[in-house]
Amino acid sequence: MKILHVIPSVSQVRGGTSQAVLDMVKALRANNVDAEIATTNDNGSGLLDVPLQKRIEYQQVPVWFFSRFSPNVASVREYAFSLELTTWLWNNIYKYDILHIHAIFSYPSTIAMAIARLKNVPYIVLPHGLLCTWSLQQSTRKKQIYLRLIERANLNNSQAIHFTSQQEQQESQLGLSVASCVLPLGLSLPTPLLDARLGLRQRFNIPAEEPVILFLSRLHPKKGLDYLISSLSKVSHHRFSFILAGSGTPEYEAEINSLLISSGLRDRTHVVGFVQGEEKDLLIQGSDLFVLTSHSENFGVAVLEALAVGTTVLLTPGVALASIVKQYQLGYVTELDVLAIANALEDYLNDPQAAKQMGDRARQLVSEKYTWRQIACEMQQMYVEILQRGGWGQGGEWKKIWY
Repeated sequence: MKILHVIPSVSQVRGGTSQAVLDMVKALRANNVDAEIATTNDNGSGLLDVPLQKRIEYQQVPVWFFSRFSPNVASVREYAFSLELTTWLWNNIYKYDILHIHAIFSYPSTIAMAIARLKNVPYIVLPHGLLCTWSLQQSTRKKQIYLRLIERANLNNSQAIHFTSQQEQQESQLGLSVASCVLPLGLSLPTPLLDARLGLRQRFNIPAEEPVILFLSRLHPKKGLDYLISSLSKVSHHRFSFILAGSGTPEYEAEINSLLISSGLRDRTHVVGFVQGEEKDLLIQGSDLFVLTSHSENFGVAVLEALAVGTTVLLTPGVALASIVKQYQLGYVTELDVLAIANALEDYLNDPQAAKQMGDRARQLVSEKYTWRQIACEMQQMYVEILQRGGWGQGGEWKKIWY
């Protein structure tokens, strides 16, 4: 069984989705599935320095990179047009049993679906939240036109829409006549760092017993960071340090910095920019509370990473994992409202021991249910069923997999 995953970019600057696809393919290959990736050399405003039009090992995964059209117009660059990718797909798509398409409203994904339809190759679509209510409300007119002219037919001719949470599935009510399934993303359990709590405080010169609250995500209005900062200002009578990790556009980063200053939080905030690897592990494992107050998050890989190491989380309902956190009492879930978030922060700061018990439960649940090894087995089963049955048929629904 040979599977091709198509995604516009695997660059770290594109957030957790890119890393999730790399991890997904790595886990599938460990499970004896011949999986690889086709993508562009997109790297945000720049380009990745990688060999093009040849299969290479990239982060221990076989990847085909193709040149992205890179004019000075940002919106055109974001669309990730690639003539090289188009030609390669047209000539090589028949070599694969199934295509797993990641994201929509982007040229690589759209052209891969279109060519798969023409060449009669089965494909699955993983929209990564782009069919959720919040996402569809952004650039509404453009997306409605795109859906009507191109993407709706592509979606309806897929073998299934692969959602990563029940919340994402429920929000994606576009009247599509196609089967769907729910299969969450997984996690490669991180290596515990020796005394991460102390190491983090030494790194940022934070007092040993002072609570550390962490925001680690892409800096984007979708993430609700303005709500969080305003909420933190309401509990500033407590001792705590705030670590803000992530990157965004220069304009939005400047906006957030101004908000930190006007809220009186700049002196207790450590702005660290984009992090990865051991630096990221140190932040997640050494902090006391991980907060994501997002408008919409179809899954939330960073949340899963925090839960895996027992770091207590505070989420809003727009984060799909919030329902699991609430059900199993793994952290705090509160409405996307400044006062409500402030009240949850107050509860945490007043009783951090209760939060530790939540973290212990979270660590156990993730190790039992959300490792990539387990998810890859379910995904392999999904591929086998598609090939054996020729898909699920129009309007059907494959077995829901949710933990």
